[in-house]
Amino acid sequence: MGREAKQQDRAADRLRWKCRRGLLELDIVLERYLQQNPEDDELSGLLDLPDNDLWDIVSGRSEQYETRFKEVVARLRAA
Repeated sequence: MGREAKQQDRAADRLRWKCRRGLLELDIVLERYLQQNPEDDELSGLLDLPDNDLWDIVSGRSEQYETRFKEVVARLRAA
């Protein structure tokens, strides 16, 4: 396995780890999302939000997020 492949694997592992949350609902949505979008770099920034804020965004109860996340939020809501 080449160096670049190892770096991609580590990045994917970090993203999967960051997707582990304290809310079961988020875990389910994020797990499904990662199956469809395993290398989504945009997701990482959104995962810095607290669980409850992130769930409100994903569930459509809140539109309080940076516009740069608009596309990833739409994909999460569709997952």
